[in-house]
Amino acid sequence: MTEDVLDAVGPRLRALRRDRGITLAELAVRTGISESTLSRLESGQRKATLELLLPLARTYDVPLDDLVGAPRTGDPRIHLKPIHRFGLTFIPLSRRPGGVQAFKMIIPARGEPLEPTPQTHDGFEWLYVLNGRLRLVVGERDLTLPPGEAAEFDTSSPHWLGSADGGVVELLILFGAHGMRAHVSGDRV
Repeated sequence: MTEDVLDAVGPRLRALRRDRGITLAELAVRTGISESTLSRLESGQRKATLELLLPLARTYDVPLDDLVGAPRTGDPRIHLKPIHRFGLTFIPLSRRPGGVQAFKMIIPARGEPLEPTPQTHDGFEWLYVLNGRLRLVVGERDLTLPPGEAAEFDTSSPHWLGSADGGVVELLILFGAHGMRAHVSGDRV
């Protein structure tokens, strides 16, 4: 079991570095670990040690357990750490680096709705409104989604999410950084 955990560290580190868009050279500068050591660590040619993993965990701003994929023991509670960006709160719901990422997003209440400022980036997004009324602008479309509605779109199209009426909006988001779409399947009756 311990050997399986250690064997998975290299691919996990490579996926995390690529997901963050960092080169080996940049990572070497940030961590003080040589580029060749980082490369061997990611390829599995070098075993992970605490001396190597601690600076990587600090650089990626993730718990050490996330780097090694340590199995959870004891306490079954999940300790989510909110991320605050652009005046919004993102709560990561998935812990796997790379692939489709899941978030709960909270748009705070404001006195009046904000004016849209569409942005673009690589990826594909699927969202589901849990609470409140979401204003979604994608390209030329300006939509209002109530609780229970979902949408999906290519994030290379100019897009913006905000409150339709100035109230709090809570939604679930699945985001694929490299255009990966969420696939929903079920048993056919």
